[in-house]
Amino acid sequence: MQIAAAPGRQARVRRGAGRAGAGEPRGNRGGFGRAGAGFRAAASSAKAGAWTNGGERERMAMAWRVFIDGEAGTTGLQIRERLAGRGDIALVAIDAERRKDPEARLAAYRGADMAILCLPDEAVKEIAPEAARTGTRLIDASSAHRTDPDWAFGFAELSPGHRAAIAGAARVSNPGCYASGAIAMLYPLVQAGLVAPDEPLSLNAVSGYSGGGKSLIAEMESGAAGNFFVYAMGQKHKHVPEIMARSGLSRRPVFVPSVGRYAQGMIVQMPLHLDGRGTPADLRAALAAHYADARFVAVAADDAAARIDPERLNGSNRLELSVHGSAETGVAVVIAVLDNLGKGASGAAVQNLNIMLGLDEGTGL
Repeated sequence: MQIAAAPGRQARVRRGAGRAGAGEPRGNRGGFGRAGAGFRAAASSAKAGAWTNGGERERMAMAWRVFIDGEAGTTGLQIRERLAGRGDIALVAIDAERRKDPEARLAAYRGADMAILCLPDEAVKEIAPEAARTGTRLIDASSAHRTDPDWAFGFAELSPGHRAAIAGAARVSNPGCYASGAIAMLYPLVQAGLVAPDEPLSLNAVSGYSGGGKSLIAEMESGAAGNFFVYAMGQKHKHVPEIMARSGLSRRPVFVPSVGRYAQGMIVQMPLHLDGRGTPADLRAALAAHYADARFVAVAADDAAARIDPERLNGSNRLELSVHGSAETGVAVVIAVLDNLGKGASGAAVQNLNIMLGLDEGTGL
């Protein structure tokens, strides 16, 4: 195991964020049951160049240690890229040949303050119980725990209660990409009584091909796949239970996802008959009021856009909602735009990491 951090950067540690464990480096924390306070890595200087002088050793001791289990995957690589230049983060790494070695992985968990699981669902279910027993706080980027009540749901903008739960949690489940767009629009509208929990709804979405991971990326880049395809027509997409549970829906929506020949970026759409729920402006006002103080979720002031570009927010942790339609025709469509690898994956994970550590939520974003 080795620990790496960007050389020459000064650690930024915020102490005492109002709860045990927040904003304090290892050794000063009292809130998460870790035995052996003051852990120091035993990596050799040959493996970790950051340990070659006393000043750098001291800097590293003050940085938060973060292990990304599955750092070679699409989401893991993006998270690593967002964290690698930060002076307040020291990345715990395993030599490539040992990344699937359970003993080496658990040692990395034990050597970290935080760990982010960027693995397939079944692999997460296998390692998570043992990882949790190490006392290290966890963020799960898979869909394995998104409806599990023992894991805080990592969408801080939904409510103050969601944000507080993330801040104090030992385990946080990162939202899914499609689900982030759907939940962002549905949760406030259900809360406001503008969408009934048992309403028959349809959700349509398109994503860049990076959301399918390495296999779909290879298929698209080799030309084996077409320019556009619809999938999961059997209505068993794994994001649907999450959308229902986290939006407050009691009736299963029809969900129609699709993939286009572009790398990343996403649109989620929800068509609605107005039928007594007011006008498109009323829907927009409810969303705008809900997210008035949100840093990474915005609501467009009007529906003037003639075209919606799924790639417009790429590279950011932002999500934008807009409402389109006409009171005269009695129909509207609510649209969410986000980067499926940003607010839909790695950006949200880093935002949750920051909240859990008592840092500014936008650090590194």
